[in-house]
This record gives sequence, structure tokens and C-alpha cells, in this order.
Amino acid sequence: MDVFSSKIIKWYQVNGRNLPWRETADPYKIWISEIILQQTRVAQGYEYYRRFIARFPDVEALAAAEEVEVMSLWQGLGYYSRARNLHQAAKQVVAQGMFPVTYDTVKSLKGVGDYTAAAICSFAYGLPCAVVDGNVYRVLSRWLGVDTPIDTAAGKKEFAALADQLLDKEQPAMYNQAIMDFGAMVCTPSLPRCEHCPLADSCVALSRKQVNDLPCKARKTKVTDRYFHYLYIHTDTHLELCKRGEGDIWQSLYEFPLVETEGPCEPDDLLSLPSCKLLLDKYEVLQISLMEKERKHILSHRRVFASCYDIKVKHLDNESDRFQGIAYGELNKFPVSNLVSHFFSLILKRNHKINAYVIK
Repeated sequence: MDVFSSKIIKWYQVNGRNLPWRETADPYKIWISEIILQQTRVAQGYEYYRRFIARFPDVEALAAAEEVEVMSLWQGLGYYSRARNLHQAAKQVVAQGMFPVTYDTVKSLKGVGDYTAAAICSFAYGLPCAVVDGNVYRVLSRWLGVDTPIDTAAGKKEFAALADQLLDKEQPAMYNQAIMDFGAMVCTPSLPRCEHCPLADSCVALSRKQVNDLPCKARKTKVTDRYFHYLYIHTDTHLELCKRGEGDIWQSLYEFPLVETEGPCEPDDLLSLPSCKLLLDKYEVLQISLMEKERKHILSHRRVFASCYDIKVKHLDNESDRFQGIAYGELNKFPVSNLVSHFFSLILKRNHKINAYVIK
């Protein structure tokens, strides 16, 4: 086991990535980086981290911010519950008077699980806490030839124990960074660089030709199709936006008024739906055209097929509690999903010059 950790660390000392959150022991900055890098590639997360720390240099600044600003800075990263949890956890820390310093107290923060708590404690405080993320699962399952499914309680328990056994407790931060970089750069999910691997001579999966079979999962993710029909309701100067509620994707983000159907829906059929009629009855509609039909947007557990309708009206609904009339110049103040951002860009670029299919 000592051979494993020493080889991993030796590789890391030569090949490890130079990243700004590795140049500090500030638990706040390490926490921010770890939350950003959940479900996010380092190349994408790097600039988000820079911007986030520039705007919120400490936990007090983050706690004092408005949620809409936090969400706006997060826009494009996806998994927006991470941003909401960060904001709530920052308020927890400020209320406590200091950033927590033990594994259990760090884990008590909103949105912080086993992995993030171990990362913060090892990187900021040098505590002997082993991290277990996707990279670690992959490296350990292949090197040891473990085929226990990683998405089961038994698998998580087994790999946590293995990670703890292999951890270099004299230099836990170095070891944890090393194994994560090793998984990201050498023992990759596809096309692993086995010919350049310092562990090739002792890798069980390589000797058994099972590299592409490990790690194992017991369940296949079920993907649900959803059909969104956005109504871009606007005058020459303003448009309607609304904020998504709780309990669904993109909570607290903004979007156009929306009609969702159980399956694909042609324009004429959509406009005849009672829900669509009820929404549009509030307006004096001047023209309706289809701006884009069934744009496909992939999420981890869903495929969203989104259409967007250009609906020009004489006046906006100024009495609605659901909708807000927004000037075009203010759109950048509202956090939106990548999907709605795409429609925003179409609107701002075209200035109503897009070749639209006009519905008779």
C-alpha cells in the first residue's frame, strides 16, 4: 500500500496541475473551489472560481450578497442548487462566527457531503481525511480490481475504507490532490494512458484486460423527456420574465412564461391548449411566430426539448404577480439556465430580424 501512495505522490510532484486554490490554506477559498468543481471540469471551473473570489473574497461578502447576484455569477455552471447551498452555508458560517475546523462541523454546512468535508479538512487543516470522488473510485477500482458497484451502499462503504487505508496520513493534502489529478489525467474514464502509468505493473484491471469495465455501477440512470414551450411575450422595449419555483430543475432562475406538454406539440395545437389560451388572454396579441422549434438540451436525468415562440403584444401584463416586465438592457441582471440564455442571445442578436415561421 505504501508503494501505491509513494508512486502517486511522486507522479504528482512532476505532473500535478498548478491551480489557484492549491496555493492557499484558506478553508473558504478551498470550499468555493470544491463546490464549483462538483460536476464541472477544471478548465470550465477555473474562470468561475476567479470571478467568484474576486466578487466574494471572503465568507462575509458571500453571506451579505443577494441570491440573484450569486445565481448570476453561477450562470452557465449548471446544478444551481450548489449556488443556493453555498449562499445558505455562508450565512451559517457567519452566524457561527468562524469557518468550522473539524470534519463533522464542516460536513454540517449546507450542501457539504463526505467528499467536500474531507477535501476541505485535508487541504486547509492537514487532517487525515481521504477524499473519494469519481477519480478516486476509478483509480482504486482499476488498480485493485474491485468490481463492487460504486453506486451502492456496500460499494461506497468499501471504497471509503480502501481510500482511508491507502491515504498517506503524513501528507494527506498532497496525497489527495495526487490521486485526483492522477484519475483526471492518466486513469481517465475513456482512453486511459496505461502506457504512461507508473502503476501499470501492479494494476489488476490492466493485467486482466478489465480497464474499460471498471468501475462498475449497479443502476443505469433513467432519463426523462420533457417538452417546454417558452412564450417570449414582448413589446418593442420590454419583455415578460418569471422566476421558477421550488421543487424542479432550475429553481430560482428566470425564464419566459412557460407551457409544458407531455409530448411534442405542433404550434397550432399548442396555441389551442387551455393553459396557453389562459396565459395569452391577458394580452392584446399583435403577432405570433415560431422562433425555434424543439431545441434539445441535455441534463443528467432529463432531455428537455424546448420551443420558443415570439409573441409581440401591445402592452405587458403589469398586474400579474408571476411576471415581471424587463427592459432589454436589464437582461444580464437575471440568472437564467443555459437554455434560456441561448434564447436571450437569439433575441439580442436578431433585433426581430430572424426568419420566423409565422403562424396563421
